[in-house]
Amino acid sequence: MVKHHFNTETVHLSEKRLGSFTSKVNPIYQTSAFAFGDLEELEGYYQGNGAYLYTRVGNPNTDDLALAVANLEGAPTGVATSSGLSAILAGILAVTKTGDHIVATNDTYGGTYHMLENELKDFGIEVSFVSFENQEEIRESIKANTKLLYSESITNPLLRVEDLEELTKIAKEYNIITMIDNTFATPFLCQPYLKGIDLVVHSATKYIGGHSDVTAGVLVGQQDLIAKARAKIVNLGLNLSPFEAWLGTRGIKTLSVRMERHVNNAQFLADQLKSHPGVCKVYYPDFVSEKGNGPIVTIDVIGKCDVQKFFKSLSWIKIVPTLAGVETTVSYPAATSHRALSKELRDELGITEGVVRISVGIEDPEDILAAFLNALDQSIL
Repeated sequence: MVKHHFNTETVHLSEKRLGSFTSKVNPIYQTSAFAFGDLEELEGYYQGNGAYLYTRVGNPNTDDLALAVANLEGAPTGVATSSGLSAILAGILAVTKTGDHIVATNDTYGGTYHMLENELKDFGIEVSFVSFENQEEIRESIKANTKLLYSESITNPLLRVEDLEELTKIAKEYNIITMIDNTFATPFLCQPYLKGIDLVVHSATKYIGGHSDVTAGVLVGQQDLIAKARAKIVNLGLNLSPFEAWLGTRGIKTLSVRMERHVNNAQFLADQLKSHPGVCKVYYPDFVSEKGNGPIVTIDVIGKCDVQKFFKSLSWIKIVPTLAGVETTVSYPAATSHRALSKELRDELGITEGVVRISVGIEDPEDILAAFLNALDQSIL
């Protein structure tokens, strides 16, 4: 072993190694680039004989996360990105270009709505928002240049369940690609790709990661579409960091047990809150799958409770501008996820000043219920 001066030694703490070690858990490849033994090996990468070059282009950890989600969705392949929105953008740009048109559901997540309505204009991509509850309205909105139908398996925040079979049928009639955000349902409850959807996107920040400590996105689907999306991710810098990917992959290991508890607790809470005098409406799906109806409960207390007092009376339940994680949390869509929408549009969609979205955690259901009953009782008008 060659001995170097102190400064050189501090930089080169590890030896150049060939081969690999076998680890029970995949290691974190926290590196910006990968080393090559010689120029011939480097050239081999560009000829298709090497796996990794530079982490923006690819990394074992980001591949692990993408392929794990693809496997759960029943899709052939996938790619990981820096966030749910960047995964949506990558999917859109894999399908559309300047001059193309998208038909999207009007009750989509507010951040997605803003991107579709505003940011895509700079790409020269037109978007029409319609009610996907009305199949004829979807058909009437399709144009000669329509390339994509976009929706969510369970919409945010009012929890409408999309008719995926009908959406697939319409898309096939007009030879249009479909994309579904499956964040709320997760593959535990719903696998849109197996129902004929072309691209499925997740904000892995939510239930995939599961512990509120990672920001990531995953897009899975057809090989050719994912290849195009991957090129956009590489060239636009939408890639995910290795550590975030590693956390997301770790979270998947407990997805099933977490979702089972989330879903059971949510059903219990929804059933109990329906009869409370401080709640004018409970939004909760009737049937998503045989495993349950989702981890989110949304309530509307407008006209029956003081919303400000309700949020102040929530005791141990945190107010956050997101969802998922093992803790029960609440958000206020009118002031967070959907604040970019006009009040007129929010009212039209039913997102009133009294709508509260509850991300139901894995605590004991009786404790969750008690916290909400107390907040409702304290704030009732």
